[in-house]
Amino acid sequence: MEYYQNLAEMYVGNDVSPDFYAWVFPKCDHVAVGTGTVCGKLDIKMYQQGIKQRVKNKIKGGKVIKVEAHPIPEHPRPVRVRGRVALVGDAAGYVTKCSGEGIYFAAKSGRMCGEGIVRASEGGEWMISEDDLKREYLMEWDKKYVSTFRFLDLLQRVFYGSNEAREALVEVCGSEYVQRMTFDSYLYKKLAKGDRWEDLKMVFATFGSLMRCKIVGRDMAAFNL
Repeated sequence: MEYYQNLAEMYVGNDVSPDFYAWVFPKCDHVAVGTGTVCGKLDIKMYQQGIKQRVKNKIKGGKVIKVEAHPIPEHPRPVRVRGRVALVGDAAGYVTKCSGEGIYFAAKSGRMCGEGIVRASEGGEWMISEDDLKREYLMEWDKKYVSTFRFLDLLQRVFYGSNEAREALVEVCGSEYVQRMTFDSYLYKKLAKGDRWEDLKMVFATFGSLMRCKIVGRDMAAFNL
């Protein structure tokens, strides 16, 4: 605890698995150690060995208090309301691709669901139904945020599949317009409205970066051989 008393650490890399990140957060008299990966099929033993090897000097002599793990869906689940039960937060799949953010959407979806129940039940006077939950909660949520999740899903599919694609994303983000749109979208948690002409230029610049980085990556691979 002396090392982590006033320190939190974050690690991102691909030496343990293709898309891996880990964190250590101090919590009162102990630390919370977390890891995440977006691998489809993962060799658990190799994964655990890699983690232990990386942190063995820092956790030597430590006591494990609790171990837990579960997959987190990064897209809204197809069924989020059944009968009088509604899913919110991580359970509903409200974790964004690319950034992995989920705290805001967990709190926001819980509040929207609660407010929808209050409206449908007229302050608790009537029993709500599945249709009430779909109308007052689900439709309102999708209207506000489903386009954001779809865009981030597309972004991850395009840019996170290879190192060349990630390099292209870095190149695209050199644009001041892209930076401003990204900041506004992240700040307000929904896609920012941009300029059509600038959007068109951004699309062409993206295609150019993808082609250029793919060619460079192929040339570098041939050079290494």
